[in-house]
Amino acid sequence: MNERVLFELVDLAGTFAFAISGATAARRQGLDLFGVLAIAYVTACGGGVVRDLCIGAIPPAGLSDWRYLATAVFAALLTIGAYRWVERLASPVRLFDAMGLGLFAVYGAHKTLEFGHNAEVAILLGVVTAIGGGLARDVLLTRVPVVLQQEIYASAALLGAALAVFGEYAHWPALWAMWLPIAVCIGLRVLSLRYHWNLPSFKGDGAT
Repeated sequence: MNERVLFELVDLAGTFAFAISGATAARRQGLDLFGVLAIAYVTACGGGVVRDLCIGAIPPAGLSDWRYLATAVFAALLTIGAYRWVERLASPVRLFDAMGLGLFAVYGAHKTLEFGHNAEVAILLGVVTAIGGGLARDVLLTRVPVVLQQEIYASAALLGAALAVFGEYAHWPALWAMWLPIAVCIGLRVLSLRYHWNLPSFKGDGAT
């Protein structure tokens, strides 16, 4: 399996994970079938569409490649059909969100480099790819976006994207440059949830 196919599979895996996250959140809010499918697709493809527009990959893969829509729809329908089993997982939205976060942070950084942009742009757009869909999901469901709370979320994506860029610049083997940053990002996110690691918050500070 060549490197390009491997990275495409990572992108589709991230699409699948984020679509489950979006569909689960929408199902909890009691949305109808169209609503669940729409939230799943926006969660899965929103960040990637923004990234592609920024790097000049027109039209964005999330809109032009049928595999992304098909993956998102399949994941959403699977979530609806197996909702009772999905809900038995510990914090299913956060679990699949963490998986998508790591997969998209690395793929977003890789694709940005592939289009000739520098390391700084690659890291930033890796983060945008990772958090964009979840941000859109939370806004559409009228929730405070996770990325704006004190949880370690965007910072985990930042670390994963930065490590992926470093690995590519250092000419690590493809498997190391891909899976190590993914594991670090997912691991940091999951551990932060498990042990309640948070960034500093400023509630109650300032004038009243």
